[in-house]
Amino acid sequence: MKYLLKNIFLPLDADFSDIAKTLEDLVGASGVVESAYLFKRSVDARKKPLLKFCCSVVATPKDKGKFLKTFKKYAPEEYKEIEYSVPAAKSDLRPVVVGFGPAGMFAALSLARAGLNPVVLERGADADTRISDVENFKRSGNLNLNSNIQFGEGGAGTFSDGKLTTGIKDPRCRAVLGEFVRFGANDNILYESKAHIGTDVLVGVIKNIRREIIKLGGEVRFNNKLENITFFDGKVTEITVSSDDGVYTLPCTDLILAIGHSARDTFEYLHSADVPMTSKPFAIGARIEHSQEIINLSQYGVKNVSELGAADYKLSCHLENGRGVYTFCMCPGGYVVNASSEKGAVVTNGMSYNARNGKNANSALLVGVDERDFGEGVLAGMYFQRKIEQAAFELTNSYKTVSQTVGDFMNGRSGNRSETLIPTVSPDTHYDDLAKILPHDVIISMRQGIAKFGKMIKGFDDPEAVLTGPETRSSSPVRIIRNDKFQSVYPGLYPCGEGAGYAGGIMSAAVDGLRVAEIIIEKYKEV
Repeated sequence: MKYLLKNIFLPLDADFSDIAKTLEDLVGASGVVESAYLFKRSVDARKKPLLKFCCSVVATPKDKGKFLKTFKKYAPEEYKEIEYSVPAAKSDLRPVVVGFGPAGMFAALSLARAGLNPVVLERGADADTRISDVENFKRSGNLNLNSNIQFGEGGAGTFSDGKLTTGIKDPRCRAVLGEFVRFGANDNILYESKAHIGTDVLVGVIKNIRREIIKLGGEVRFNNKLENITFFDGKVTEITVSSDDGVYTLPCTDLILAIGHSARDTFEYLHSADVPMTSKPFAIGARIEHSQEIINLSQYGVKNVSELGAADYKLSCHLENGRGVYTFCMCPGGYVVNASSEKGAVVTNGMSYNARNGKNANSALLVGVDERDFGEGVLAGMYFQRKIEQAAFELTNSYKTVSQTVGDFMNGRSGNRSETLIPTVSPDTHYDDLAKILPHDVIISMRQGIAKFGKMIKGFDDPEAVLTGPETRSSSPVRIIRNDKFQSVYPGLYPCGEGAGYAGGIMSAAVDGLRVAEIIIEKYKEV
């Protein structure tokens, strides 16, 4: 029997290479713990700069009675590891997965392990080609509409912090983390409370998952885009796909739509095909960028702590005007990136490498918007996003992002570059007034949010900090309706992941992919 011990406080230089010995040393005992491993670790910074780790540990006792008595202070509770597996299944037709982001990737991996030999259609390129296309866009401004920071192998999450935190309480989360480790991620993601992979490591992990799917009998087709779904008697029967080699049809009775939050042309097609959808609230704003040392000093009490790496934050407030303002996708030691994916439109995002060793920290500073802002209509929110992104492009007639110092932003000025902070977005940015591209209510709310957050994190409202925008794609502007069997009103059509409106980040999207795959596997499992 294994036991979970909680609220174990250890110094930053504690020995984590032998957890069993560390536990025994902590309580001054020996011969009590057979084996142990770190289950969760977070930073206790309540008495900064005196920092500690707060840990949870799974331990196997040598003697149960002695163990429970010795570690009573840490509230031992029985712990049973859950192994995630799928049964064997068989179908005359291969299921099709549209989109190879986290949701589509994990759905396809499960389907392949079950023996269903899925076909994955990804409108973008493979990871290596995609990286080349993104670099070319940075250098030349030539945007590849299907291979960019939004589209391609790994989805939008490939060029991100690779953040693995989530608010969902699903046992599949542990399985997802285990898969990431199996395919190349550092095993510290299994226990760090704010785990991340980093875009540089994530690329390799994604390619390894793709190779596994193919090895198991699946297929991944890049530069293949869903164009049409054929329904007969209200059920999915066939799809039409465009590729570099032309247009073709594919028989299909199980179609997973894991299309991501930026597949706007697909949203328009689905709406025209009477697939039930609804608009949903989301959030918009800009990236805010500070010196990482400022964030470290506020969060840790010192500028650098080698054992902890770059500090992060997560802030939110509710304003008197009814708006919610919050930070999102914080990238410690990271970079602001131009994430454009449509002609004549500009949008930003943030990313970090695994080491998180960049000089700046950034996060999205967002304000919630809903029908009062973008009006009624299934696709009204999507068109609202596009209008803002196009306004940013029109401001400079280029794909340059729009930046403004926090001092200028708070005082309604524009045009001044920061004297102390160099923005990380490349190749360059245009200093101007964000009020020219973002709605008035959003600007006012962002100003009030910055003032409040400046009281939570010293230096957050630093006049020399830089805002870069617009940030419009924090989540999908639509939800594709599905029932408790994860299907649309059209049997065989499975909306899935963040683009369909059922996830918000790598972890929750991956879990949703597993859940949808389980439904299909159950239908075809071999008795």
